[in-house]
Amino acid sequence: MADNKAAVTSGYSRLLVGFKKHDSYDKRYINMNEEEKEVIIIPAKEEYNKLIRPGLKRLRVAAYCRVSTSQEKQENSYEAQVAYYTEKIRKNDKWTLAGIYADDGKSATNIKKRDDFKAMLNDCMLGKIDLVITKSVSRFARNTVDSLQYIRKLKDKNIGVIVEKEGINTLENSGELLLTILSSQAQEESRNLSENTRWGIIRKFEKGYVLVNHKKFMGYIKDENCRLVIVPEEAKVVKMIFDLYLQGQSSHQICRSLEAAGIKTVTGKEKWHSSVVLNMLSNEKYMGDVLLQKTSTVDFLTKKRVINKGYVPQYFVKGNHEAIVSIDEFEQVQRERSKRNGMSYENGSVKKRYSSKYALSNVLFCGECGYPYCRVLWKKPGKVKAVWRCKNRLKNGPKACKNSPSIDEGVLHRVIVDAINDRLQKEIGIFNILEYSDSLVYLLIESVKIHESGKLEVRLKSLEWLHNSDVIKNYEL
Repeated sequence: MADNKAAVTSGYSRLLVGFKKHDSYDKRYINMNEEEKEVIIIPAKEEYNKLIRPGLKRLRVAAYCRVSTSQEKQENSYEAQVAYYTEKIRKNDKWTLAGIYADDGKSATNIKKRDDFKAMLNDCMLGKIDLVITKSVSRFARNTVDSLQYIRKLKDKNIGVIVEKEGINTLENSGELLLTILSSQAQEESRNLSENTRWGIIRKFEKGYVLVNHKKFMGYIKDENCRLVIVPEEAKVVKMIFDLYLQGQSSHQICRSLEAAGIKTVTGKEKWHSSVVLNMLSNEKYMGDVLLQKTSTVDFLTKKRVINKGYVPQYFVKGNHEAIVSIDEFEQVQRERSKRNGMSYENGSVKKRYSSKYALSNVLFCGECGYPYCRVLWKKPGKVKAVWRCKNRLKNGPKACKNSPSIDEGVLHRVIVDAINDRLQKEIGIFNILEYSDSLVYLLIESVKIHESGKLEVRLKSLEWLHNSDVIKNYEL
């Protein structure tokens, strides 16, 4: 027992000697009796002691500036903030400039487009910055969640944020609480501003005031009175796109036709995309009308916009500007799009895809089973003959469709041309179309039903939209 006690005493003495070698220590003695203990305080390293750190080293200080509206630019410009903080940091002997990070014309409700803010956070995480200063809470963030998230990330790295206007230092105990309250207030101010702005825009919509971005709008520009006026050369391209679609071309084929003709997009690109063509075909502005509030903002913080499917009112302004295509032609294109997107067999039971290879594939139906007809080649030695047959009978045999006839393609073409000639002569005075064309079928034929007897029941589309159209002039004699 005595030996053990001696060993412990010896070890304690060595430990005490080691502590005494430390540069700074504090001896505190409590009860000099049995409970006598000696406590030595070993101070924290200066770089981690947030209480003494500012006074013992030069801090690498960065400033964050932001201006988002023209009103703010008048009162406290972007350039003025940058100049102020540059000078302020350089004048402080205990600070060294780590950078000025500034976002001009960016909202503070989220950091998505605030490139300098994200760069500043990244440099903080990399240990390049010790302290951040900013003018006010609203300059730093108007989103409470974002504000707390990034403040805590910086705090974990022992990096403080000083907010001058509100007198906040996030490294202090009350800093985070004050920042949370003030960030919530800034967020609410942003929401009120958003609602007030929206209210003003809606009042303009109700009066028919049109807000249109014309910078990427093929066919129109704005005049000095902010009214849409036609650009003749671009209007020809718009008209061409509508005409090609009604002549049966798909959006992909229209793109290739435009590229082959050397026609560039409104942004000057040589390559066209189907989505651009389809958007143009559905844009009501080309018939002189405007539909306002096609999309709506669902969250003022994220600025997320969605297609307005009845979430908020829409406003349709008729005859707002000069049209490039007629109303009848525009509506014909919309009917054609609906038809191509929702094509089904005559019996309505099976959906089929639109075909731009053969126009008749989209209009020929069997009078018995309702299935479409398809083109097949009958080959004999030295001879090839094109005929149209019921797809159901061809695929599943006579049991599926017993009496559907096969129709010679030449005969089919003659019947369709005769039907079109008769209709055009009666309605708009155009006649004697000499030969069949797929474009004629796309333009004029609604459906052709083939009956068991071989009789063809031809239904033509409404021709009202063709009265003033240039499309049919291609076939005049």
